[in-house]
Amino acid sequence: MSKPASPRKVGDKEALAVGTMIRGSAQKLNLVAGLIRGRKVEEALNILKFSTKGMAPEVAKVLASAVANAENNHNLDVDALIVAEASVGKSITMKRFATRARGRSTRIEKPFSRLRVVVREQEEA
Repeated sequence: MSKPASPRKVGDKEALAVGTMIRGSAQKLNLVAGLIRGRKVEEALNILKFSTKGMAPEVAKVLASAVANAENNHNLDVDALIVAEASVGKSITMKRFATRARGRSTRIEKPFSRLRVVVREQEEA
C-alpha cells in the first residue's frame, strides 16, 4: 500500500517551478520577480538576461525550469507561455557573529528566499 498521489497544485494548462533556497532577501527578489509577472516567457527571459539586478540570474534559472516542466511534463506549447504567477516568500535565515571593537560581537543575518513561478499556456485569440 502506498499513499494516494497528491492532486496537482496548478491548473491543467499550467506548469510550476520552485526555487527554495535562493540566497538574498525576499524584498530584493520580489523587485526582480515584479519585472516578469504577466509577461510572455520569451520577453521575461530577455528582461532577466539584461537586468543589472543581482537576483536576475536566479530568477532566470527558476523560470527556465518552469518552461522545461511545461514542455516535458505537461506537453504545453513553449511559444504560447506567459508568466502567470511569480510569488516570493522567506526561507531560513542563517545567523552568524562578527567580532567588533572592545571584545564585543554583533549578529549578522544571512537571509534566504523562496520563489514560485507558474507559467500558463495562453490561448491564441
